[in-house]
Amino acid sequence: MNPLITQLPPARGRLTADPPIGKQTWFGVGGPAEVLFRPADLADLGEFLAALPPRIPVTVIGVGSNLLVRDGGIPGVVIRLGRGFAAIEIERDEVRVGAAALDRIVAFAAADAGVGGLEFLSGIPGSIGGSLRMNAGAYGREIKDVLVSATALDRRGGSHTVDSKMLGLSYRHSEVDPTWVFVEARLRGAPGDRAAIGCRLNEIRAAREATQPVRARTGGSTFKNPPGDSAWRLIDAADCRGLVRGGAMVSRQHTNFLINTGTATAADLEGLGEEVRGRVYDTSGVVLEWEIERIGRSSFEMEDMDSSFPPKRGAVWGKSCGREREEIGPPISSWPGMAPASTPSSARNKDVDARIKSARDDFRSIPLNPKPAILAEKISPDSPARKRESSGRSAIQNEGGR
Repeated sequence: MNPLITQLPPARGRLTADPPIGKQTWFGVGGPAEVLFRPADLADLGEFLAALPPRIPVTVIGVGSNLLVRDGGIPGVVIRLGRGFAAIEIERDEVRVGAAALDRIVAFAAADAGVGGLEFLSGIPGSIGGSLRMNAGAYGREIKDVLVSATALDRRGGSHTVDSKMLGLSYRHSEVDPTWVFVEARLRGAPGDRAAIGCRLNEIRAAREATQPVRARTGGSTFKNPPGDSAWRLIDAADCRGLVRGGAMVSRQHTNFLINTGTATAADLEGLGEEVRGRVYDTSGVVLEWEIERIGRSSFEMEDMDSSFPPKRGAVWGKSCGREREEIGPPISSWPGMAPASTPSSARNKDVDARIKSARDDFRSIPLNPKPAILAEKISPDSPARKRESSGRSAIQNEGGR
């Protein structure tokens, strides 16, 4: 028997040991959760959190859209909200919605009620809870533009209703305590003509289908757009369109999308993402930040590295266009704005320290001997990887662009 599940408090909802949670994400890769908890309702969730020993880690996930679960799985308890948290209530121009409600369903419900201003939600993958956590957005708008307040439970089961201005929402980021579990949001739209709202929904759907791999196994936008630029443009300029590592591929339709062609592991996808980051830094000097949330444990051991990403000079990263890549870039201490490793932390800019830590954490998740990255153009047109990019389940994806 799973040893953790015997240590958990009783619950009216469902507790499942070792479920294949990674396979339930849109990428369809990754290991199991140690224990999955599906609370029956708000009271059940609050009571469970209040009785849960503090030493047991908790991870909250939504529908698994903008998420990569590593191959070693997720330790502790994974909480996934279900139907008891998916209600949608509309009164005049205000929409009260549970955190498990899908963004696109909220957009459609608002349209049916003649409430406009929420059409952009139809272009965001996932649920309202995940959108609150990362201030998701698409087609010119973000959650913070329509959010009135949000309700969350803390690690002890206490309830907090917070005004939107107090959540610290910025581009794909919030300042909310990461241990809080969002359970509800109040959104505000504007009265509108149903026909006009419907036209806007159709425009968003057409734009998404024209520019994004909506029928592939993908996690949506992979990297955040850097200030004043687009991630997809930088990736394309770095010659990464169609780049392949194992069963993972950079979409040829939209370069800010990674695709599981059918045989990818989480390590393939994360390794390919790091290869893209390295190439973009080589060509532009821009450090792309992951937008996809990567969680869980790797299935391999990593040696400690002083300079994590990009790799040190002389490190072989893989093969590209028929030649070895001898380096991805200079040591992290030589990046513009980076202090030398010998500089005391107290003397560094806090943002620099944060970037160094993020870079180290990112690279530690990559195998020491990653599968070579090659360009898809080198693959035969009849190869399985070429055929599988367009296969997989249909998915609503994030933001326009190519």
